[in-house]
Amino acid sequence: MSVSLWQDRSKTSNSAISEFDIVIIGGGIAGVSTAYWLIQENEGLKIALVEKGQLAEGATGRNAGFITCGSVEHFNRLVGKHGAKEALEIWKFSEDNLALLQEHIIKGSAADIQFEKNGSFSLASTEEEFIELKKSYEIMKELGIEVEVLGQEAIENRLNASGFVGGIKYINDASVHPVLLLDKIYDQFRDDKNFTLLENSEVFNIEQVGENKRVHTKSGRLDTPIVIMATNGYSAQLHPFFEDKIYPTRGQILATEPLPKLLEGPCYANFVLDYFRQTPTGEIVIGGFRQLKKDTEVGYSDEVTDVIQEALEDFLKKHIPSIKENKITHRWSGIMGFSADGQPMVGAIPSDPQVYFIGGFTAHGMGLAFNCGKCLVDVLFDREIPSFISAKRFA
Repeated sequence: MSVSLWQDRSKTSNSAISEFDIVIIGGGIAGVSTAYWLIQENEGLKIALVEKGQLAEGATGRNAGFITCGSVEHFNRLVGKHGAKEALEIWKFSEDNLALLQEHIIKGSAADIQFEKNGSFSLASTEEEFIELKKSYEIMKELGIEVEVLGQEAIENRLNASGFVGGIKYINDASVHPVLLLDKIYDQFRDDKNFTLLENSEVFNIEQVGENKRVHTKSGRLDTPIVIMATNGYSAQLHPFFEDKIYPTRGQILATEPLPKLLEGPCYANFVLDYFRQTPTGEIVIGGFRQLKKDTEVGYSDEVTDVIQEALEDFLKKHIPSIKENKITHRWSGIMGFSADGQPMVGAIPSDPQVYFIGGFTAHGMGLAFNCGKCLVDVLFDREIPSFISAKRFA
């Protein structure tokens, strides 16, 4: 959120101030999902979606494409932190996210957006982690969550992966091409007469002007009674409320050239810190290892680093021998928003009730944002939302 005096076109173009009922800042899956649900209300609201680059410029276009349930912790730890009842609610919320995507967006076009529902795996390279995964398995089975436990041989046969002593499979998880999914959501309302998309319009200030907010962007000024910040990891750059609530965290990924079918489904390893999958077109995508450089993997810089990229390569060579020396075609990073308690945040800023927000997905944006966007619209229309995502928990 850094725009110079010289880049501020509104200073030199004598541009008029545009007026909207709602301005959404952020063109990732959170902002686009919120716009979708707002338009479903059929209230005729004049809505602008403002993005600093192009749609999917941030974490939405830079993740690994997992649509998975739960959180960044094994389920037994989620239960230890929240209790069984709320842990199940958290899990079901992400299951609902996928169900809503299938009902409203994906429908019969799964192949077009590389959507696959093959489940996902949590793999243990040590007996200690496998014991913990089996604890999760027992709790989840007792709560009615579909899950399967696997030994070393099953992992080798179904994932062509070595060096893992066991694991569990979450039956109903999925994966997707994240940018094609975003495009598919946007296609549902791009031609709505009350909707305006403003790309290449970085926001650098929000000020109070009378009863409205004035949103200053690189390309002009927008007046509105309601601002929605769908800025996730970048939220603290626009409002101090988020400085101790959503932390910018960098994730690094690489992708190989296409390979024959190896993996049954997406995989997590090392207590969910590392993750890999194979796309329908054959590429192996792997990310993680930020634990190796915790001090540098925070903030807003999105370059890749040798230490983590080498660790990703070494992991593939160790655990998926079939890869051998296959060519790496892409390396990238993205800035995620990690919340203070690991759960997403939806609501309004207590000291600034004209500013609403959605974010803090803690590396699970694809598995949470569509349902969270629906919940934010519920907040706007005074409907109840789950307490574990409500921003009121920070009041």
